[in-house]
Amino acid sequence: MLFTRLREDIATVMDKDPAARSAFEVLLCYPGVHALAIHRTAHALWGVGFVVLARWLSHLARWLTGIEIHPGATVGRRVFIDHGMGVVIGETAEIGDDCTIYQGVTLGGTSLNQGKRHPTLHRGVVVGAGAKVLGPFSVGAGARIGSNSVVIKEVPAGATAVGIPARVILEEDDKRREEQAAKMGFSAYGVTQGASDPLSLALHRLIDHVAEQDRQIDELTDALQKLGARVQDVLEPIDAGKLNRMVE
Repeated sequence: MLFTRLREDIATVMDKDPAARSAFEVLLCYPGVHALAIHRTAHALWGVGFVVLARWLSHLARWLTGIEIHPGATVGRRVFIDHGMGVVIGETAEIGDDCTIYQGVTLGGTSLNQGKRHPTLHRGVVVGAGAKVLGPFSVGAGARIGSNSVVIKEVPAGATAVGIPARVILEEDDKRREEQAAKMGFSAYGVTQGASDPLSLALHRLIDHVAEQDRQIDELTDALQKLGARVQDVLEPIDAGKLNRMVE
């Protein structure tokens, strides 16, 4: 069973990482593969009550790989931890099949209670480098967490979460993967075509809306003046281009 899962891990890396040139290279040089292999043993020991030995194994894995996975965490199949340095996965975290986690990610807790404290990632989630997912909520299947985002609430399936604190993008255009990511079956670093901060998107739309209102007011003013009406000067129109550049 362990060797089957190890072969599966190697095949996953070969499929998702264009830098991987051979299975032998992956076996020797990929810390994510090493950390997951050690975690499976530590998790089995944790499950039968050898908690100190399990913790020692996870500590050893952290020292060897820079990846800290608590032995109580549940990790699915074909999970890819890329680069991995600084990854921290808490005790009650659950990671579904086919997830991708980049360096510096924290799946952490925000409570001191003994119950469920850490997030659940459903199938196919991508968590970008440096992202922090904090709390006992779910990240839906196929969701993407942008690099350096701080997620503190549930993310629906197929959505993208970006920013601090993270805001969720649900628009249809943002659900389309980058062409290369679609070929590979995942979105590198949790980035998608057009995955801008939703606050920035909202500001752009407000600016465009006001600019369109200014245009319509100018047309109405011209029409009234042609009819002989006296129209007082209105406010100077906004410079939509300048404002849009400021909030990019």
